[in-house]
Amino acid sequence: MGPSSAAFTLMRKEKTGLGWIEWIQGWYRLTYETLFQKINARNLHDPLPLPPLNGQTCIVTGATSGIGLEIARQLANSGAHLVMAVRNTNLAHQIIQKWQRNEPDSSPLSIDVLELDLLSLKSVVKFAQEWNSRSKPLHGLINNAGIYSIGQPQKISKDGYETHLQVNHLGPALLSVLLLPSLKRGAPSRIVNVNSLLHTVGFVDSQDMNFITKKNKFLSRKAYSNSKLAQIMFSSMFQKYIPTDAGIYTLCVEPGAVRTNVTRDLPRILNILYQKMFFFMFDAQQGSRSALFAATDVDILKYCDKLKAEEWPVCAFIGCHCKPTNPSKEAHNVETCYQVWEKTLEMVGLSTDVVDMIFQGKEIHCRYGTDKDQ
Repeated sequence: MGPSSAAFTLMRKEKTGLGWIEWIQGWYRLTYETLFQKINARNLHDPLPLPPLNGQTCIVTGATSGIGLEIARQLANSGAHLVMAVRNTNLAHQIIQKWQRNEPDSSPLSIDVLELDLLSLKSVVKFAQEWNSRSKPLHGLINNAGIYSIGQPQKISKDGYETHLQVNHLGPALLSVLLLPSLKRGAPSRIVNVNSLLHTVGFVDSQDMNFITKKNKFLSRKAYSNSKLAQIMFSSMFQKYIPTDAGIYTLCVEPGAVRTNVTRDLPRILNILYQKMFFFMFDAQQGSRSALFAATDVDILKYCDKLKAEEWPVCAFIGCHCKPTNPSKEAHNVETCYQVWEKTLEMVGLSTDVVDMIFQGKEIHCRYGTDKDQ
């Protein structure tokens, strides 16, 4: 007698991560939305008009290139106090000087530059400690920095984690938790995670997020999509545990397919095919719109409150057309979301009740350092 249908489904899922139907649906959605993203976003202005942001403070990670550079520039030009959280601080200062030279008659931009390396969890803790120690309100944290090492072999950070997982998920998750004290001061405030539609073909094995077993063969595409799915799952749990009256909102955004230099390591023929897709793709300014919308639109917070009132999901997902949409079906897997929440906090060295502790004003401890609720 062969295995039962339930047993067969389980074996198939273990083999491929996602079931075949979900996997095909994910690729169909990814292809369709990439090919038609410009049509679906045709009503958006380019650049996206922003309200005056004077008095608002926003931290943007990865603010020296690509989408992050555009997000940072437009926030600063709209009057926000911008904090560029970057690895290369010299480059950030050069960019600021260039911005100011291009607008010589405008008021000086209000910008700070602080070092942040998401490949080092100690750097994340140090950054959060330094910002929290200023006892200033934070109105927006935009977790933009990310990596996609197409076609590259598996790499492990000095903290012992697969690099896509650490840069795209673990680092931003730790930063978001540790900055809660400052986000409380700035309420209503927002955490905006720049995600990807590639999460639709992702699958998170909470017991093997690091790809260290033979059960889950490492591929750069798989590592990237899995890390983005883990970010959505963690964000939903994060929003669930943040008190309703705290005025802190967590949103994930999909910027669309954006032209970048991500294919520089691909074989020549694949790189040429990728370049052919440029007709359908956004430039960085267009790709920044969904994050800027999530960070500044007033009405979207009503939608977030509505999601919070429902049992699931609890994290808003904004498409590249700057409208709420649904993440993948797998992102709604409640059991896996709880597992990802607990496993993520374990990996970054925090206790599972860390959010409650912060809102109770208690000191929290992280094995990568200590952060106090200032």
